[in-house]
Amino acid sequence: MNTKRTQEAFILGSLLCFGLIVMGFLLSQSITRFKALERIVSVKGLSERDVPADVAIWPIKFEVAADDLQSVVSSIEEKNAVVLGFLNKNGFDPKDISVSAPAIIDRQAQGYGEGNRFSLRYAGSSTISVYTRNVELVRQTIKKLVELGKMGVAISGENYDAKTEFLFTGLNSLKPVMIEEATNNARTVAQKFATDSKSRLGKIKSATQGQFTIENRDSNTPYIKKVRVVSTLEYYLSD
Repeated sequence: MNTKRTQEAFILGSLLCFGLIVMGFLLSQSITRFKALERIVSVKGLSERDVPADVAIWPIKFEVAADDLQSVVSSIEEKNAVVLGFLNKNGFDPKDISVSAPAIIDRQAQGYGEGNRFSLRYAGSSTISVYTRNVELVRQTIKKLVELGKMGVAISGENYDAKTEFLFTGLNSLKPVMIEEATNNARTVAQKFATDSKSRLGKIKSATQGQFTIENRDSNTPYIKKVRVVSTLEYYLSD
């Protein structure tokens, strides 16, 4: 009877030992695989495009001065008509043109104490703006502004409140292909790193899409934009 119980205990102990050995082996394998998954490489992928602007905002600003208020108002109205005629002659759609309210100041009423240094008391300005998708027409017409000078309209130089702008509004159509390109470029870099380190490239651990930026390609061609995005990806590495 005791012998039988001893045999049963031995068998049970052997099974328990075997089970512990198998569990330990599986656990060590799991830990090894887990450690392998901790090996990662972080890379960046760039995508850039040069694209033409598809919207132009062109403010045409002029200034006038006179010794009486009515003369300033009349001069602004006359010159507005000249500018509008010039734009119409060059093919701009009237719906793309807007005339801002004129700005008129009485120099002698200014509180800076320098009103007397101006020979003409009143000064006024007017801005006629063009908002159009015909960017090329704007570029070509800007070259003809000298014609307005010949018609008595002295156009103010570009400044912070009267500066021609060129915009690109077609970003949504570019996003899918540019994100794909940035991702592929990042994977190419990661694959090169894995090869050089004698590893194998695994799955993506994480991916972050950078913000799209749209800037002038250079200061001389503001009507050509550079669209740019950088994606950051992390890949697992394995032996």
